[in-house]
Formats: sequence, C-alpha cells, structure tokens
Amino acid sequence: METVVLVHGLWVNGTDMTVLRRRLAQFGYDAHQFVYPSVREPPAANAMALQAFVRELDGEQLHFVGHSLGGIVIRHLFHDYPEQRPGRVVTLGTPHRPSTAAVKLARWLPGRFALGESVRQGLLGGLPPWPVDRDLGSIAGTLRMGIGMVIPDIPTPNDGTVALEETRIPALKDHTTLPVSHFGLLLSRRVFHEVDHVLKHGRFRNSDARASAPRQRPEQRR
Repeated sequence: METVVLVHGLWVNGTDMTVLRRRLAQFGYDAHQFVYPSVREPPAANAMALQAFVRELDGEQLHFVGHSLGGIVIRHLFHDYPEQRPGRVVTLGTPHRPSTAAVKLARWLPGRFALGESVRQGLLGGLPPWPVDRDLGSIAGTLRMGIGMVIPDIPTPNDGTVALEETRIPALKDHTTLPVSHFGLLLSRRVFHEVDHVLKHGRFRNSDARASAPRQRPEQRR
C-alpha cells in the first residue's frame, strides 16, 4: 500500500479534501490529511510541521497531493527536507508563480490581514526551487468560478482564483488542464483519475503538450 499525504489550501482545515482522500483510499492508497494554520504561520514553518507529520507515517513510498497553498508548503518541504522517501507529487491549482489574486488582495489592509503569513515566500512569490530529480505534476482548472470573479485582471484562462499560467514552472514533470473551478479540483472525478494516473505512472492521462518542452533553469529564491 502506497501512502499519500493531502495538504489543503488557504483558509480551510483539510475537510475540503475529504472526498479526494476517500477516493484515494478506495483505490488502495493509505491516504492522510495534514492540517496546518494557513494564515497564522508562513509556508516554511508549516513545512516543518509537515515533516514531523510524515515522519510518523509508514510506507516505503510516500506521495503528496497539495491544493493551492498546500502545493507551496510541499515545495518548502522538499527544499528544506530533501531526504524524502520515493514518491511523486501532484499540485492542484497551486500558484507556482506569484498569485495575481494574492497580489491584488495584498494592496489593501483587509486583504493583507486575510492573507496573513501565507504571503511570506508563498503566494506573493519567492518560492524555493523545485528539485529536478523529483516528479512534480500540476493540474490547472479553467472554469472561472471563485474569488477571482470579483478581483479584476486575473489572466485568463483561470479557475476563478489561480491563472493557468501561474500553475506552470519549468521544473514540472507534467501538466494538465481540466474544465473545473479552483474548489472543483477537489471534487472532480476526472481530476482524481488524473491524480491516480500520475502517482502510478509519472504522467497524466491527458498531458499538455507544452509541458514536454525542455526544462529551463529552476525558479530562483527571491
């Protein structure tokens, strides 16, 4: 049995990933939900807590699935604690580049308060580079439904919160897009089957051709 750790996004407590966790369990994975304070602590601190969490888990293979900010926490985990067990990583709607929505929210006081510490080497950029020897697949949604509907000028296509272009970095092993919203990434059966396929085979069933381009120099820490 392969172990999978699910890492939720901003402003939630992990229950939003219950459907995905149950589907993974039905397909034979030992699935666990990691819960962390997404606003009170920065991603690097939450990565430290994630490392303590996975240290207690069994399994020779350890996969990670992160939604939105959760994928950023996973990036810090692999940078700060690179000696992880073999496994693959999938991010769902994660802004691997600075989030346009977060940049715009951070311009006014209530927005900065709402984002909290998630912006520190997180949603506003400055992420650590991804290790090129670890498979990372990214899934983006293209159904514009979410907070982005009231925040102007988020590049299209987007999932209502995160722009498609923000979900790409050169170090990706693979990338795919589906017609779902940011929250819908957690509920879609099609998304689940893509997650299952990439965990098993290292590639999505419906891979974007552009993701097969030669890798460039990884994104640098700011």
